[in-house]
Amino acid sequence: MKHFIRSNFIRSNFINSMILLTVFCLGTFALAGNTTKNTIGKKPSMVLVWETPKELEVPESVMYDAKQKLLYTSNISGKPTLKNGKGFIAKVNLDGSIKDPAWVTGLNAPKGMGIAGEILYVTDIDRVVAIDITKGLVTKTWEVEGAQFLNDIAVDPEKNIFITDMATKRIHVIQEGRLSTFLVLDYERPNGLFMRGSTLLVGTAQGLLKIDTRSKTVAMEIAHNGGIDGIKPLGEGRYIVSDWKGKVQIIEKGQMPLVLMDTSAQKINAADFEYIPKKNLVIIPTFFDNRLTAYQLR
Repeated sequence: MKHFIRSNFIRSNFINSMILLTVFCLGTFALAGNTTKNTIGKKPSMVLVWETPKELEVPESVMYDAKQKLLYTSNISGKPTLKNGKGFIAKVNLDGSIKDPAWVTGLNAPKGMGIAGEILYVTDIDRVVAIDITKGLVTKTWEVEGAQFLNDIAVDPEKNIFITDMATKRIHVIQEGRLSTFLVLDYERPNGLFMRGSTLLVGTAQGLLKIDTRSKTVAMEIAHNGGIDGIKPLGEGRYIVSDWKGKVQIIEKGQMPLVLMDTSAQKINAADFEYIPKKNLVIIPTFFDNRLTAYQLR
């Protein structure tokens, strides 16, 4: 009888201990889940990390060269459509110091850039130039017939070079060294480009387009007003975009835009920016404000 009572007592204590342990674990998991939810749900923000001196001259676009571990920035140095031969490409270090303020000179109003191998491609009003990165020299030029305002560049995995003309609503392409018109769009002010595999994303005045470059089918990915200058993906259908006037926003389908920064009132532009995901760094050319500004995305 004593043995029976003692066994029941031990079994009861064991069961009670297991119940308490289970309740404790469930409570811990619930707390962890709430913490994760709160972290994910936190509104993203941008914090200034550095800015270059005001020694640039109407910087329009910035591009990260992962191999060289530096930034290229195109400088219009005048009006965006003026052929004055004063445009140039500068090299900027990742800490905001200017490495080479006049790396490549003699351009007109350089804007969008794209890298394919050791070549940096740059739009220059009505032509595209190829710059040998190792030599810092223009090695080839394509005159684009009928072009009025060549803007951004994107390079696909096969090293095809896609170019927007914001004024004529055309997308041009350079394939195997030959330039041709790829598409004429029914959307206003095609500007920023981003290549994702064989899909070309195009920022327009009406929103973000998605183009299958194999079938040439065009679809509206995300409707958005105000124009899209720079485009960079964040994943899960979300994109950072800039609108030149001064807004940097996150957009996604079916959601209101989330404004990360707006310097429109100060007349500080936000042109064709760069985003380095590994550093969570957003680098913005301020156009007429003559700087690059870098922000940590948090």
